[in-house]
Amino acid sequence: MNLIKLLDNKNIEVAEQIIKLQKASYQVEAEIIGFIQIPPLLENPEDIINSEETYYGYFVEQDLAGIISYSIEADVLDICKVAVHPDFFKRGIATQLIRLVEQTEGINKILVFTGLKNSPAVTLYTALGFIKMHEREVAKGVFIVSFEKQLSKSPIL
Repeated sequence: MNLIKLLDNKNIEVAEQIIKLQKASYQVEAEIIGFIQIPPLLENPEDIINSEETYYGYFVEQDLAGIISYSIEADVLDICKVAVHPDFFKRGIATQLIRLVEQTEGINKILVFTGLKNSPAVTLYTALGFIKMHEREVAKGVFIVSFEKQLSKSPIL
């Protein structure tokens, strides 16, 4: 059975699971974009425990297969991380996690960044209605791209 649930990132065992998944997932992105200094690859469990981000996990049976983390400021949700373990790629897990956070009450816009050369992520965000906004060079020859999505909320009658 597959299940998405809120993760207690303050719990050391949960933080260690998050780190393990992040390292497997972001290592693939590092290879795609040719840059190993991706921030989630440099984190340790204490960083996750001390994070103020909200974390959700996608479980396949007992395995943590994917995570999403975000922060909210005013009515803007900033997706900090979307990571899927390579063993679970191409199963729609990232899409389901993003769709979940789109339902967050009180937000009108979602922001997300990824490596410009990370074509799987760029394709995903574009397919989900995100609009490419800006590119920025973060290291010699390494660019990140920002995306945003305006959410149309139905007015309450």
